[in-house]
Amino acid sequence: MLNSLYIENIAVIEKTDIELYPGLNILTGETGAGKSIVIDAINAVMGHRTSKEIIRNGADNATVFATFSDINDIVKNKLSESGYTLEDDELVISRTLSQTGKNTCRINGKPANVSLLRELGLNLINIHGQHESYELFSPDTHITYIDNLADNCALLSEYKAKYIEYKRLSEEYDAFIKSEENREQRIDLLSYQVNELEQAGISVGESEALSDERRVLMNAEKITSALHKAKEHLDGNTGAGAVDILDDAVTSLQKASDLNPEFEVIFNRLNDLYYEVQDVGNDIAQAIDESEENPYRLEEIEERLDLLNKLSRKYGKTEEDMLAFLDNAVTELEKLQKFDENASELKQKCIEAKAEAQAAADKLTKSRTDTARDFEARVKTEMNFLDMPGVELVVSQKKTELKDNGQDRIELLISANPGESPKPVAKIASGGELSRMMLAIKTVLASTDVIDTLIFDEVDTGVSGSAAQKVGLKLKEVSKSRQVICVTHQAQIAALADSHFLIEKNVRDSRTFTEIKLLDTSGRLSELARILDGVTVTDTALAHAQKLMDYNK
Repeated sequence: MLNSLYIENIAVIEKTDIELYPGLNILTGETGAGKSIVIDAINAVMGHRTSKEIIRNGADNATVFATFSDINDIVKNKLSESGYTLEDDELVISRTLSQTGKNTCRINGKPANVSLLRELGLNLINIHGQHESYELFSPDTHITYIDNLADNCALLSEYKAKYIEYKRLSEEYDAFIKSEENREQRIDLLSYQVNELEQAGISVGESEALSDERRVLMNAEKITSALHKAKEHLDGNTGAGAVDILDDAVTSLQKASDLNPEFEVIFNRLNDLYYEVQDVGNDIAQAIDESEENPYRLEEIEERLDLLNKLSRKYGKTEEDMLAFLDNAVTELEKLQKFDENASELKQKCIEAKAEAQAAADKLTKSRTDTARDFEARVKTEMNFLDMPGVELVVSQKKTELKDNGQDRIELLISANPGESPKPVAKIASGGELSRMMLAIKTVLASTDVIDTLIFDEVDTGVSGSAAQKVGLKLKEVSKSRQVICVTHQAQIAALADSHFLIEKNVRDSRTFTEIKLLDTSGRLSELARILDGVTVTDTALAHAQKLMDYNK
């Protein structure tokens, strides 16, 4: 429910704070006083498209705050999904417009965007004005009336999921069949690529290992020279070597150990060292032999690295990328080589998916067919009450191809006079009939609507007398289960208000100001008399106004 509305610098409203209440809230005022501006402000804070032209002349910014309570679950879930929390079940939405075109939106003090405000607004407030009556002209909206009354949300979700899957498979099949034209060329290309990569025998980490080995081989001459020198020092090719010197030392120490056992430990250590040095010499000799075994190894490495570089430019930067390309190519090649088998399998999946979507669509169609008769009867009852007894309403339902909301084209047809065949609403309905039809539909759908606040902007357009009285009674009825805010020019409707607000336009210091105030009993009486009698309020108008108020107590 909309608890309060703060408006600053919107058109002729400099600053106003409106506290709204449950039940029927009525807004009245002279033509041009600014009643529509209040609706514009609500539209703005609900994320509707607006223009900087709405900003009050001379002001840099315009701001609207709207406070809600008793938030429904749809809005709560949307807030939670978007990272917002409610405190004491209260929701405060604000939007500031600037002359630069910048929008600043907030939800409970946290920044938000206009699209989120619009999503929330769709489930917080339903605004029905003169323009909204023209949604009756569009058959695309008529199907939603039936679905709402039938509570087809679950059936729609089931159908849409199956329809989306059917469309996905159908598009995949079409693309697959279309690829037949280039299949042989694609097979040739993939075969070449697979063969080239498989022949290369790429392994992960190979390039790095080869690069390391290349660095070693490029320094092979220096390494071999150093190894030879080390070997010479050990073998003593140019004099006494380390091995011979150690051998003499071991022999001498063995004699000492034989004469004195105390030297046996030292002897064993030196003897082990002698054998270790011998092993090192042998390892150095083997390394020298191996470095001389393949003088062409560096050339082989250069050729291999060159091949890997060429392949990387074609199939991926790293070995992992190239191997992934190979896996994908093999998979696609196998798929293309089994074209007939895969095409048949995919076609069968499409057939099965379409059958499932069709079954779900049939459920929707049956539900809509069953509900359409109930909708006709209930709306007809409401229209009879609203002084439209001669108007016949028919729900036309025709079968179509499967589409995103099923297989039905639903359109409301009316016959304004007995004996006339039903025709599309746009062809025969007057403004007054449109307003009352829309109110009748809203009344029928009220029980299925989670939205707590309904706004009717001059729903009484084109009606007067008893019809206006009945429109008011119907608004009063709806307001028992929903908060209703109504802008009206009809005293019969205004007299039914639970809360009555007067919108007045005044001029001060050559500037126009619109003010909004809640009327007490005396103020209501005066305003009703003004509506009835015009600028000059007569005693007769006051007496009539009093009767209206007394009648509707």
